[in-house]
This record gives sequence, C-alpha cells and structure tokens, in this order.
Amino acid sequence: MVLFDVITIFPEFFTGPFNFGIIRRGREKGLIDIRVHDLRDFAADRHRTVDDRPFGGGEGMVLKPEPIFKSIESVRKNEQAEVVVLSAAGKRFSQAEALRLSRSEQLILVCGRYEGIDERVIEHLATAEISIGDFILSGGEIAAAVVVDAVTRYVPGVVGKEESILRDSFSDPAAETQLVEHPHYTRPADFRGWKVPEVLISGDHEAVHRWRQEAALRKTEKNRPDLLS
Repeated sequence: MVLFDVITIFPEFFTGPFNFGIIRRGREKGLIDIRVHDLRDFAADRHRTVDDRPFGGGEGMVLKPEPIFKSIESVRKNEQAEVVVLSAAGKRFSQAEALRLSRSEQLILVCGRYEGIDERVIEHLATAEISIGDFILSGGEIAAAVVVDAVTRYVPGVVGKEESILRDSFSDPAAETQLVEHPHYTRPADFRGWKVPEVLISGDHEAVHRWRQEAALRKTEKNRPDLLS
C-alpha cells in the first residue's frame, strides 16, 4: 500500500479530486491511503501564521520553514519516506518519476503557495522538487492531485486492466524515444462524412498494430516534436 500525506493550507480543496475515478478505486481497495493535513495546525502562534515577507525584499510572501518541518516530522513514518515539494522551479514531472514514486511506501506532498517555500525545506528535508509543467499555478494543490493520480495508476491492482497502462502515452519510461498515444475511434464508423480509417475495421490485427505505431509517430511529430529531438 502507498500512503500519501498532503500538506496544504487549503485541505478542503481535496474533497473532490480524491473521491473520484482511479484514486477512489485505489482507496476503496485498500491499495492506497490519503491523509490531508492543514499546515496551519503546525503554526506556533495563535494567529496560525505560516508565511512571512522574503528576506532581501520583493513582492509576495514565503511559506515559513518551521511549520513545514514540524508537519513533515509529525507525519513521516521513517527516513525512507519521499518528501516532494510541488514548485514551479522543480524538475518536470514525468512518467518515469511517477513509476519511481509508486514504489514508495509513503509519499509526502508539500503544496507551495504565494511566492514559494523557504529554500531550507528543499535543501534539507525534501527528496524531490517537482513541477508539472512550464506554467504558473496559484498553488501546489492542483499539482499534488496530478501527482497522486499519476502515481496511483502504477500501484499494482488499482487499474482493472493493467495492460492498458502499457498503451498510454509515455508508457515506457525507459524508452529512448517517447511517443504520445495513437488516435482512438469508436462507433459510428461514419460521422458527418468523417470516416474511421479503413484499417481499424479491417480485422487485420497486424495491420492495425502497424497503423497505430505510425499514427502515434505522426501525432508526436505534430504535437510534441520535442520528444523526438
């Protein structure tokens, strides 16, 4: 079982994302467990302060180290736990990283906010700093939900047909060249004059396999040429 501990100043945010689809299935099967912690519960003052102005000046506020250290030290089961800070400055999240994290017994996710998190958390406590893309979010909560979903898919027994994972985009983290998934079609075969490729209804499984490989390559060239370079 994988235990997820999410540390956030907005615990109510996760009421929805963690109660649907794959994540809900994993929880119901007892294959994953999720605990959401309010960072303000670990503040030292009566105002439950978790942020302060940045040294050196500048706009915005920075999450203080004390509450984060206290929260992680409170929920961490052992030194092998993964402590992941969600940050726009982090390493880009990938399928390979999702697979690696799925092998952990405990995954602690720290949701950033404001201008960021005191760097001492990242330097002395975190095992990884992760970004889900080259864009800015208002906080790490959405990113944390993304990581939990991606990691949960790799936990054995969660996905009903585990072979379907192997057909997903970026499904082989060890592959030298990553491809996006091939296009999909379903009934009707002719919709408003747009027809499904004949090969897909030919019954020739080998031809279908070749078409899907070629179509995946074409779609990768169109949408993600950076993967081929």
